[in-house]
Amino acid sequence: MKFLLVNLLSLAFLACGNQTKDNSVTNAEIANAEPVSVPAENGMEKAYFASGCFWCVEAVYESVEGVDEAISGYSGGHTKNPTYEQSNTGKTGHAEAVEVIYDPEVVSFKTLVEVYFGSQDPTQVNGQGPDRGSQYRSIIFYQNAEQKKIIEEVKAEVAKNYNEPIAAEILPFQKFWIAEDYHQNYEKNNPQNPYIQKVSIPRLNRFKEKFPDILKEDAH
Repeated sequence: MKFLLVNLLSLAFLACGNQTKDNSVTNAEIANAEPVSVPAENGMEKAYFASGCFWCVEAVYESVEGVDEAISGYSGGHTKNPTYEQSNTGKTGHAEAVEVIYDPEVVSFKTLVEVYFGSQDPTQVNGQGPDRGSQYRSIIFYQNAEQKKIIEEVKAEVAKNYNEPIAAEILPFQKFWIAEDYHQNYEKNNPQNPYIQKVSIPRLNRFKEKFPDILKEDAH
């Protein structure tokens, strides 16, 4: 019993944030909305992904050649100006997400989608690793019909490698809310954090082993 308690406490300690038992899914109004297209700026485009703790996802995408920056935030829900504390209740509808700013001349949207599926357990529902709850669910956001088609095609290919269903939702992008400053570049700025040491860095390293050909020079 004591061993079990220690393990449960360790799991909670190594979580990106608070856990919640809320297993709510995206409501129909959001799922059926028209996608919002984000215009390119200075040749750079933006893509949006949710895949568990945004600390982990931000670090993964920032290691990819052609990605200028990944920003942590919240998307997919109904609450305006959500905070980290509100998001962790699982009641905002939002998932922790990242805004990926990238050069389409260097890295394609399709490659970013392949990175998405290849850097997570694509069958885990409402979470990744120790982070569980609807705020950690997997979502890929599309801004137009072409992106949706690419996502569906890659998802179908990925599904061939698993016996369980692929958990990721495919949703029309609506709005991205930037997270608090202390979340940005969290893995880089907090290398000694136990969660970063035990969860984020191993996840990043597993990704690097699978995708060595698309990494930035300093990410090898």
